[in-house]
Amino acid sequence: MKNIQKGFTLIELMIVVAIIAILAAIAIPQYQNYIIRTQVSEGMNLADGAKTAVSEFYNNKGHWPTENASAGLAGTTSISGKYVASVDASNGLIVATFANKAPQDANDKINSKTVVLSAFDTGGVITWNCKSTAGGKTKTTVDEAYLPTACRK
Repeated sequence: MKNIQKGFTLIELMIVVAIIAILAAIAIPQYQNYIIRTQVSEGMNLADGAKTAVSEFYNNKGHWPTENASAGLAGTTSISGKYVASVDASNGLIVATFANKAPQDANDKINSKTVVLSAFDTGGVITWNCKSTAGGKTKTTVDEAYLPTACRK
């Protein structure tokens, strides 16, 4: 009589496990990058909220506000989120700082790093750059891979 094989052999199971391991090795880092980019987008959203106030202040006064209060914004640590510890709007810069100390919970790869929006008056039109200031002194310190597409080179 011929034995009929039932089930999977050990080799077949090992091949399936190897395929799953390869897929996981590819997917997990991509998912972690996605999570960090999502956290950075919170900083961009909070900074975007301050852009209008800073632009209005500049259009009315002819110079950049020196602090959040002069632009009509809440204090730096009052503008915060789940991953962002503070948003500072001063001298034509809006700086969102990430933290992973309670109550913030940012990923270690962006902890204590910043996203900087720099304002420029280009003939009466205010434009915003998220890479660096005109002098290059204050720059975004979050790794470029985690920034929104508009902020990448």
